[in-house]
Parts: sequence; C-alpha cells; structure tokens
Amino acid sequence: TWERMNASLRVELRILDGRETEPSAAILDSQSVKTTETPGMRGYDAGKKVKGRKRHILVDTMGLLLMIVVHTANIQDRDGAKQVLGKVKGTLSRLILIWADGGYVGQLVDWVKASCGWILEIVKRSDDIKGFQVLPHRWVVERTFGWFGRYRRLSKDYEGLMETSESMIYAAMTHLMVKRLVRIKLSSI
Repeated sequence: TWERMNASLRVELRILDGRETEPSAAILDSQSVKTTETPGMRGYDAGKKVKGRKRHILVDTMGLLLMIVVHTANIQDRDGAKQVLGKVKGTLSRLILIWADGGYVGQLVDWVKASCGWILEIVKRSDDIKGFQVLPHRWVVERTFGWFGRYRRLSKDYEGLMETSESMIYAAMTHLMVKRLVRIKLSSI
C-alpha cells in the first residue's frame, strides 16, 4: 500500500514539475544503519563498521524514491544493487541511465546492460581533490538520505522485519511528497 501511494504521489509531483510521469534516469546508492536489540536479521558492514542493515535505494533525478530494498549490512553493494534493480525491472519503461558511485564498479555494469538493458554509469571522485566534493548527479541520492534523517524512526532500524523497514521509508517519503504537494497547491491559490 505504501509503495503504491509513493508511486502515485511521485507521478503527480513529476507532472507538476513539468516532467514525464516516469524518469529516464535514476541514481542508485546504499546506506548502512545500526539496528536495535529488536529481534531480526542483521549483518556487519566492514567498510562502514556498522552492525545492522543496509538500505538500498533507487531515486529519480528529483530525489523521489523509485524502489527500496532493505537487507543485512554484510551484503556487498553490487549484490544489493541486483536486488533493487531486479525489483524495478519491467516497471519503468522510460528508464535508460542509472548513476552510481565507485562501489558498484566491475561486473555489475555488464550485468545491468545484459539483464535490464540500462546503462550503469559510475560517477567517480577526482583523485586530485582532497576533502569534500559535490559529485554530479550523486548528490541527489545523498539528499534523499538526508531527508530520511528528519524522521526519528529512521535514525536506526528499529523494525524486526526488513519489509517493515521498507514500509517505514515509503511512509516517510509519502509524508515528504504530501507536504511538497500541499505547498505547491497552496502557492497556486
């Protein structure tokens, strides 16, 4: 239900922004979050040094959620990406290009082309620049993760089931989109 509501609101926001109902480009990334003592599956992300779960999301160029998969944190980004893209496959007819960070480099690029027919473009940091750097297209998905940070329920993964975690993220995104729609509708009065 939350997923369907999210899709309907996303289409309405895209239309109000003068865009097509479905995106032709998307951004892929993951976020590792700690879990609480609540029973449920978890793993250890050695790269981030986090014991918990990983949220794998695909967003459009407006930062609106297209798909989410929550899995244990020990699953590599490339394997988690296959789960997300497998769920999206066949649902977004206009999708052509997906941007991702260096964690997705390798055989995944070929797998995406062969299995889904999309182009997976890796956006890399420049080795010459030290410190923080805004990367083209990649900042959009990071902003979406920032939006999730506004919801206390998403600060950690409190849920016993991964499906419930996904629903909580869809609920937060639905809330964000409803607020944005109300603001747009009120400004046009």
